[in-house]
Amino acid sequence: MATLSMTQIRTGNYTSGFSLNCSKKVYARPSRVGFKVFCSEGQSSSEPDLSVTVNGLHMPNPFVIGSGPPGTNYTVMKRAFDEGWGAVIAKTVSLDAAKVINVTPRYARLRANGNGSAKGEIIGWQNIELISDRPLETMLKEFKQLKDEYPDRILIASIMEEYNKAAWEELIDRVEQTGVDAIEINFSCPHGMPERKMGAAVGQDCALLEEVCGWINAKATVPVWAKMTPNITDISQPARVALSSGSEGIAAINTIMSVMGINLDTLRPEPCVEGYSTPGGYSAKAVHPIALGKVMSIAKMMKAEFDSENYSLSAIGGVETGGDAAEFILLGANTVQVCTGVMMHGYGLVKKLSVELKDFMKKHNFKSIEDFRGASLEYFTTHTDLVKRQQEAIKQRKAIKKGLQSDKDWTGDGFVKESESMVSN
Repeated sequence: MATLSMTQIRTGNYTSGFSLNCSKKVYARPSRVGFKVFCSEGQSSSEPDLSVTVNGLHMPNPFVIGSGPPGTNYTVMKRAFDEGWGAVIAKTVSLDAAKVINVTPRYARLRANGNGSAKGEIIGWQNIELISDRPLETMLKEFKQLKDEYPDRILIASIMEEYNKAAWEELIDRVEQTGVDAIEINFSCPHGMPERKMGAAVGQDCALLEEVCGWINAKATVPVWAKMTPNITDISQPARVALSSGSEGIAAINTIMSVMGINLDTLRPEPCVEGYSTPGGYSAKAVHPIALGKVMSIAKMMKAEFDSENYSLSAIGGVETGGDAAEFILLGANTVQVCTGVMMHGYGLVKKLSVELKDFMKKHNFKSIEDFRGASLEYFTTHTDLVKRQQEAIKQRKAIKKGLQSDKDWTGDGFVKESESMVSN
């Protein structure tokens, strides 16, 4: 493993005069903390290099354990480092774990072949799990132990608090004293305690988000990632607020608010707790296209309005293969988080992800992650522009258009073939 040395440089806090109407403004790089990282061991030139440096933090690969059960205690986080994950984000902590009371069962699965079936591929996963129910002192002790044992690996604390400046400042101070490398702010948990202005209740309110981000970024001395909720119409708006308020990175998406299903035998919702349930967060393969869309929206905003070379984007949503990860990186993501995938396939999944991502890179002769990061982003445009581009292309090549050109051309007899004639893959 490469030997790394880090030099921490305090350069002051970042402030911003942000408003939602300044979409054309290009923001400068925040100037809170920088890390200079020196790697003493090179990568074989014959193999693609998966290593990344994000907000000054060096990782052997872009694969990050997402905040949740896979980062719930010392034992499992140690396992993640031993298996080779690029970084670990611990399960979200708050000052008072006594208010966190989980129920069980708290998960439900969606399979590919219908309601109630015990067979078929798992494509969806729902949870009604809360943040860490372990005492903060215990989690902090384990953070410190992990950093003592793995000083050259990246450990990120996920934190969430109520609408209370003093509470946020105390939590940040106590977490940073353990030596964690960065902080991810949970502005995105879709269930739990919204009445206390926690989680998505902040991430869905740009004015509240700006205020809380201001408190956090005035206090924090390590890089801050703001984790976004997808349960909002335009995810780029809160992402813009978080970045302009001093955060170095955006993480997206957290789970999608959902009702997993109704058991058609018992007529009760799932997951079923004493006959009842509550809406929860939806994840796994089925959310991947939605996550791609949200990440694309954030990435386009960051490219247009921020010095994107100095800000970061950590993508989350349905990653189970190296190809899934490659899609996110092609949209501009610096790192890719995996949570539900680990719950389904285990910590060894990182080896499969790494091999498959390298295979993709070899296919296209990419030597590093930066060789293709964001390469597909420029190919997203408006529908109006697509119409214009196609009309111009037809004029140039005088080609026959593929498929039907008007709704009047559909027929009942040939409906299936007519549909297939307009599919691109």
